[in-house]
Amino acid sequence: MAGPDRASEEGLIARYFAPLAGPGADGLRDDAATLTPTPGHDLVVTADAVVAGIHYFSDDPPDSIARKALGVNLSDIAAKGAVPRGFLLTLALPDDWTEAWLAGFSEGLGAAAAEAGCPLLGGDTVRSGGPALIGVTAFGEVPSGGIVRRGTAQVGDRICVSGTIGDAALGLRLRLEPEAAWATSLDPAQQALLADRYLHPRPRLALAAAIRRHASAAMDVSDGLAGDLAKMLGAGRTARIGAVPLSEAAARARDAEPGLIEPILTGGDDYEILCTVAPETLDALLAEAAQAGIPLTAIGTVTSGDGPPGFEMGDGTARVFAAGAFSHF
Repeated sequence: MAGPDRASEEGLIARYFAPLAGPGADGLRDDAATLTPTPGHDLVVTADAVVAGIHYFSDDPPDSIARKALGVNLSDIAAKGAVPRGFLLTLALPDDWTEAWLAGFSEGLGAAAAEAGCPLLGGDTVRSGGPALIGVTAFGEVPSGGIVRRGTAQVGDRICVSGTIGDAALGLRLRLEPEAAWATSLDPAQQALLADRYLHPRPRLALAAAIRRHASAAMDVSDGLAGDLAKMLGAGRTARIGAVPLSEAAARARDAEPGLIEPILTGGDDYEILCTVAPETLDALLAEAAQAGIPLTAIGTVTSGDGPPGFEMGDGTARVFAAGAFSHF
């Protein structure tokens, strides 16, 4: 993959990625790394890939692409109640890659990894023959048996979600239709917030310990709140959802164009934590979330029954979103 003005694969690793390597990675000079869990803990493993033209725009800043690639995986780690330990990186580069792009990518990746305490352990760098593909496998750990699964909610549990919903979906729409009436109704700060939420996931790692202690089920919201909630509830359980937390920007956009409530609730890329909790434990979870500095809102209750959850609209009617989650296929 080396060209006239490009380093070899070994040179790229030494220059851009070896400085990010953590203990057990041997400076990325070997073909494998070691990772020993803390005694009395289980490893938690998750993998997600982002692809140019599918999950991000090819002309997005390379440091932002790196932050997204790692962040979507750290979001899964947080939702399992786990602490990050390290990650593997598979980087498939297109034919027109440049060292300037790679320098920006590795800088963003290093900053995100340092912030999360999640060092690089190894991986692979190849030529894609098509668009860029960035695959991350992230490792975390929880006390033995402490992982919070997504399918274990109980009827009567309260449903909570962190942060605000729909900002990233609106940020994508803003990128695609900047002259839309709803978009121009936003002030520059609101437009910037939506654009940033699309570019930069905010994995809620500070909430992981509280999720592990109190939640009966949890997952991250990556494919849309409506669809991900339906996945979490599964067969025999449903929910009636009240007011969903929206940012001031999202609320203003929805007021300007009421039809935007559908992409807000189904659009994906929120990377917030969706969880359920026994009613008697709700106050403790909310208090710990507040102490951690993470907004957490109770939005509904798990009930028995089948069918997608119903979302209460401002006029008191309920809507369901049968195709409420993003799918690649």
